[in-house]
Amino acid sequence: MIGRSSGAPLLRPLRRGERSAERRSAGATMAGLWAGAAALVGAGRRGRRLPQPLMRSSALWTLKHVPHYSRQHLMVSRSLCSAGYDSNEKTFDKILIANRGEIACRVIKTCKKMGIKTVAIHSDVDASSVHVKMADEAVCVGPAPTSKSYLNMDAIMEAIKKTRAQAVHPGYGFLSENKEFAKCLAAEDVIFIGPDTHAIQAMGDKIESKLLAKKAKVNTIPGFDGVVKDADEAVRIAREIGYPVMIKASAGGGGKGMRIAWDDEETRDGFRFSSQEAASSFGDDRLLIEKFIDNPRHIEIQVLGDKHGNALWLNERECSIQRRNQKVVEEAPSIFLDSETRRAMGEQAVALAKAVKYSSAGTVEFLVDSKKNFYFLEMNTRLQVEHPVTECITGLDLVQEMIRVAKGYPLRHKQADIPINGWAVECRVYAEDPYKSFGLPSVGRLSQYQEPIHLPGVRVDSGIQPGSDISIYYDPMISKLITYGSDRTEALKRMEDALDNYVIRGVTHNIALLREVIINSRFIEGDINTKFLSDVYPDGFKGHKLTENERNQLLAIASSLFVAFQLRAQHFQEHENSRVPIIQPQVANWQLSVKLHDEVHTVVASNSGPTFSVEVDGSKLNVTSTWNLASPLLSVSVDGTPRTVQCLSREAGGNMSIQFLGTVVAEGQEICVIEAMKMQNSMTAGKTGKVKSVRCKAGDTVGEGDLLVELE
Repeated sequence: MIGRSSGAPLLRPLRRGERSAERRSAGATMAGLWAGAAALVGAGRRGRRLPQPLMRSSALWTLKHVPHYSRQHLMVSRSLCSAGYDSNEKTFDKILIANRGEIACRVIKTCKKMGIKTVAIHSDVDASSVHVKMADEAVCVGPAPTSKSYLNMDAIMEAIKKTRAQAVHPGYGFLSENKEFAKCLAAEDVIFIGPDTHAIQAMGDKIESKLLAKKAKVNTIPGFDGVVKDADEAVRIAREIGYPVMIKASAGGGGKGMRIAWDDEETRDGFRFSSQEAASSFGDDRLLIEKFIDNPRHIEIQVLGDKHGNALWLNERECSIQRRNQKVVEEAPSIFLDSETRRAMGEQAVALAKAVKYSSAGTVEFLVDSKKNFYFLEMNTRLQVEHPVTECITGLDLVQEMIRVAKGYPLRHKQADIPINGWAVECRVYAEDPYKSFGLPSVGRLSQYQEPIHLPGVRVDSGIQPGSDISIYYDPMISKLITYGSDRTEALKRMEDALDNYVIRGVTHNIALLREVIINSRFIEGDINTKFLSDVYPDGFKGHKLTENERNQLLAIASSLFVAFQLRAQHFQEHENSRVPIIQPQVANWQLSVKLHDEVHTVVASNSGPTFSVEVDGSKLNVTSTWNLASPLLSVSVDGTPRTVQCLSREAGGNMSIQFLGTVVAEGQEICVIEAMKMQNSMTAGKTGKVKSVRCKAGDTVGEGDLLVELE
């Protein structure tokens, strides 16, 4: 098992005349295992022209510090697109984005393509953020706390007046579903790029939205349609509905203010905790109670409406992989739905949108049971985090469509025009520790960051760069990693490769968990529900469990890397110290003792050009690579099986830490410790002097730069 409960694999050369059981461990770590690659292209390179995703249009723009998508994905996306950007279709001269991070960057990209100038708002700690650098203008709206900056309506309204922005795109979160903000904009003749206040009000209140859904003949979950007054009434209602029940905030979202109750006692506790959480999170402690659908899928329908009474459904997104009622992995389409169920869900979603005269992009969420019965959950009156997977399979740019609708243009498409082309998967990459409750936030500074955009079919929506801080003030999302393929198998394989090539250093992240989810047999078969994580990992996430073959691959790769570093160091020594002869015996075989899970393995490595021949416990493996040891990523082939490893660090003396198969390295996880082979090296003093002190003793492990002898 590679995980926090794992042992410490020890690698060191065998000593002549010693038995393997008597060999001592060395200094230095070489550990654990996971995935990554690719930097924010354009960072620090003012004036670079970057291709943009999703549309046939070849429009380019000049940016700096701009994450972008792979050329391969651009070609795929353009081939799916049914319409590009019409330069003659006038919308707005300037749009202010009332958000931050990746979604602000995402909106700015489309605005640039449409020839619209952009204004970024930011808190004082976000002054150097990527979205600020991408925008044409930027205005500070307050200090770091969201209540004083990104939720500060007065400061944002002042920024709108100052910059003369004609419209505001709210992104998601913050003020995106705040009807008072929309009213303030309307009062100043500024366009809110989203639905009108009536739709926000109607769909933002879970009680009212459920009543409207029933009226529109949308399937709803059995439950109490009014406001629950107190704990006693909650118990009475729960008994009438039948346990289990879901207690949730009327004004809630994002998993806040929600509790599942299986009996009277849990109902009383749930009422108390949910009302308190709802009051603190939304300023509204009203609760509703409805039947809890056990083991459901969470499937949502993307809708798009205009101000002329037209509305479309843009297929579904499967969002069942969740932790704490928050999505982790999404995909489009859903492997579970048939065309008949898809159409029924889509038509009901459109019926609800038309019932509230919805005019923008929105999402109707459903719970779906094992028999494909589906029930309305809620409607989000904004752009969803996971919207990119819909863009990938339809070829539409949802931000562009929102801007067009806000300007008053009718939709350009009919329902029959909306395709399902291929498959897309999104993983939410968070600065979180997946070993703690499937992800508790981590803070820190990104010391190294490379996105895997060099791979085919990969898109990364992010708003960070090397040196960015993941702070306590905002959501710890690093990026949305999206892969696209002709089918689900290809999309998942590309996601696996993308996760293996994603370099994130400086913060703890959840890539290990994401990778384990997408390679899990249940997930691959489509046997998923909202309890997937707790079902698959009942004792919490522990990391990747190595098969025997993977174990041998790990030992072979680690040993080959170690020898490659030693050979390179020897080569440098021979060239840099050419005036001082160094006696270096030719080593045909490197004999290593490897301790893994308290088991000692005998490893013998030899090399011929780029290939190492490694014997592990009697099995012979060939490891081939370019051995570019300066890169954080190393692509290797083990007997024809491609693998990507990351060299996390390398200490003096050649000790190194590596990551492999998605598992994150941390204290207590698997570590391979290597000691350099004993060689007879001749050292001479650079000048005449008296030995003042000796800083080492026989048997010590020493490395380059270590002080051994001090002269005076």
